[in-house]
Amino acid sequence: MATRSPLDSLGTILSGLAKRLGLEPRLLELRLQHQWREMIGEPIASHTWPDQIRFKKLYLVVRNSVWLQQLTFLKPTLLAKINAEAGTELVTEIVLRVGEIPAPDRSAHSTTQTPAHPVVSEAALTEASAHAAVVQDPDLRTRLTQIMAEALSRTTR
Repeated sequence: MATRSPLDSLGTILSGLAKRLGLEPRLLELRLQHQWREMIGEPIASHTWPDQIRFKKLYLVVRNSVWLQQLTFLKPTLLAKINAEAGTELVTEIVLRVGEIPAPDRSAHSTTQTPAHPVVSEAALTEASAHAAVVQDPDLRTRLTQIMAEALSRTTR
């Protein structure tokens, strides 16, 4: 039997937080949109787009009615792949609709620009520092404080 570390990994903490806040479907939705080609495969991925997940339903945009008909038969397979990726049953149904598929954005990966840092208020910085004070690593603590302060500044505007 493996011994557990007294410290939880950051991934475990974030996963638990996402679950408590009900963000798991939205995170899966974003993961599907970013990894759709790798997850589903080229023939299907080039004719479909995972639009959104609402109330355990994945709304899948399909290029035309021919693909819609074909995917009707593949729903169980797609559901199995998606839920395997999620690690839990976050999607119970797939709703197909004909629509326009967004063009793949190949330039986003090659020319990633760093977003401008928002103006961080002193109050947000103070609150973020208090939350991050328990982090032992000084570099991690500084970066975590900055990220939390930026997030707090965005929500208070």
